[in-house]
Amino acid sequence: MAKLTEKIATSNRGVPVPSAQGSVSAYLTYWLENVAVHHLRENTHTRYTACVHQHLIPGLGKKKLAKLTAKDVRTWLNQLRTACQCCARSIDARRDQPRCCDAGTCCSKPLSPLTLAYIHSVLKSALEHAVREEEIMRNVARNVRTGTPRPRRFEPLTADEARQFLTAARSNRLRALYELALRTGLRKGELLGLQWDDVDLSAGTANIRRTLQRTQTGGLTTLPTKTRASERRIALPSEGIHSLKEHREAQEAERQAAAEGWKDSGLVFTTPAGGPIDPANLNRSFRALLDRAGLRRIRFHDLRHSTATLLLEQGVELVLIKELLGHAHIGATATVYAHVRLRLQRDAVDLLGHTLHNPTEATTGSDASAGPPPCATAVC
Repeated sequence: MAKLTEKIATSNRGVPVPSAQGSVSAYLTYWLENVAVHHLRENTHTRYTACVHQHLIPGLGKKKLAKLTAKDVRTWLNQLRTACQCCARSIDARRDQPRCCDAGTCCSKPLSPLTLAYIHSVLKSALEHAVREEEIMRNVARNVRTGTPRPRRFEPLTADEARQFLTAARSNRLRALYELALRTGLRKGELLGLQWDDVDLSAGTANIRRTLQRTQTGGLTTLPTKTRASERRIALPSEGIHSLKEHREAQEAERQAAAEGWKDSGLVFTTPAGGPIDPANLNRSFRALLDRAGLRRIRFHDLRHSTATLLLEQGVELVLIKELLGHAHIGATATVYAHVRLRLQRDAVDLLGHTLHNPTEATTGSDASAGPPPCATAVC
């Protein structure tokens, strides 16, 4: 945290803004150290810095800011799209065992469309600020299109797999965490940053106010939620409430056992000594649990996708899922789960087609028509 504070203090002392006649490299460096540092989370700022130094400065840094054109940006992005990164960034030369250019065979590994879009967005952000500071007339990066990358595919747990996962978690020390992850869709950082003061077991609610992350300068740090929409109040499932009550009793036993060694963090989910759980350690615990359950490997974040997918299959309205997940806009929810909704639409029109082809079944099947339409089995 000290390094970040020092950066902000240096920025506040005032640093001359590079002239538009200066290089793109000079402006990007100024923007990172004096503008972005005030508006981005530390981990995001770290990713922006890596992007600038690995891609933007090597590709466009020598050009004058005022003379940068949309053609320059487009040409450079096209080169990035096809260039092998092992060759372009001398990655292979730093490997103990070369397996690309230095081994005599290029692996031809280009950047993914998502990474390319990210690099483009960082450049747009920097140039947008240059426009606001009246260093340049327009943001030339906005006139370049990289195409819309396909959303990262995820493979959520099916209802049967979800039940299998919950069964395996029953004997786990962090059973309540895994219960909440799958039943509420909370993010990993939100779960690890949850405090007992945020939880009302009598009312069956939890206030999501913060997230736990590991940063380069501050180590394990509690931060505000990702966005304003992420700060929310959610209803806890009855099974989750029961698990949390048992977890609180187990935590109290750990407190007694640790005695003076207990770290009173106020967190719901802690190490046996009361300290915060490192997200990387949770990932390892999660992978071990998947193996023990006999399930395929997925990311921890895919539990969140599993929650949303299973709710959609139950016919839950998209707006309710959006509120539960803490998305800023319903469009984000609709986009991420568009393929699920398309599958459900197909099931719906097939069901209608079946009814139109079999009118007798539609009128005589009174028991079926009295209940809800067919859907996936609920996660119990």
